[in-house]
Amino acid sequence: MLDIENIKKTFHAGTPNEVRALQGVDLKIDDGSFVIVIGTNGSGKSTLLNAVAGSFIVDSGRIRLKGEDVTNWPEHRRAKYIGRVFQNPFTGTAPSLTIAENLALAAHRGRARGLGWALSPSTKTEMYERVRSMGLGLEDRLGNAIGSLSGGQRQSLTLLMAGLIKPDLLLLDEHTAALDPKSADQVIRLTEEVIRRDKLTTMMVTHSMQQAANLGDRLIMMVRGRIIHDFQGAEKRRLSPEDLLDRFEQVRRSDLLDETAASMLERQYV
Repeated sequence: MLDIENIKKTFHAGTPNEVRALQGVDLKIDDGSFVIVIGTNGSGKSTLLNAVAGSFIVDSGRIRLKGEDVTNWPEHRRAKYIGRVFQNPFTGTAPSLTIAENLALAAHRGRARGLGWALSPSTKTEMYERVRSMGLGLEDRLGNAIGSLSGGQRQSLTLLMAGLIKPDLLLLDEHTAALDPKSADQVIRLTEEVIRRDKLTTMMVTHSMQQAANLGDRLIMMVRGRIIHDFQGAEKRRLSPEDLLDRFEQVRRSDLLDETAASMLERQYV
């Protein structure tokens, strides 16, 4: 369904600020799979999602979605197939527009725009029911500006908007990181519900070891622009937050050993 083949991306190439963000990533995701992506800061996990979304064009490699080679497609063209929720609750919505107007825009994402009324009576009824099903009590506030809502409420609605047209791929980029614990739990509950109900193929980046261990049917760990672990099936189900922390500790120790060995070799040949 999503086929990523040896993609590479370097930012500021040839300068002192060069960053090799993706160094030959290969990944295949089946329809309906819920994949968790974890890694330390700078590991390339959010860069991977941006590459898939089309926020930039990769230097080399191929990205295929539903059999289509989308490698060189701009972001707006991929939007027809991809739903996305960002870390910042204020990203991805028009704050001055009402809840209903934002939902109407999301429902037409990636489609040709006509001159008909976006908020027909039937559309309003459908929106009311969808918002009511979230259990947040916002169904009677569809005329309120979405910018007046709390971060948790807004992120919940953004999640609803991202899945409104049942995208071929849902990208969640640390979408609970900016929320308080209660709001984060609420958004995670809704995330599981939406993904399960609509059988959405999903990639979710998180820093939470609890979320990483408890959510999804597959987990990949990235370090320095590469995938170093890929847990699936029973192996994924057995993982605990402590197991994941141990894996990160092993990576940290390995990096320290590599640096020490390099330093020793330098001293030997000076």
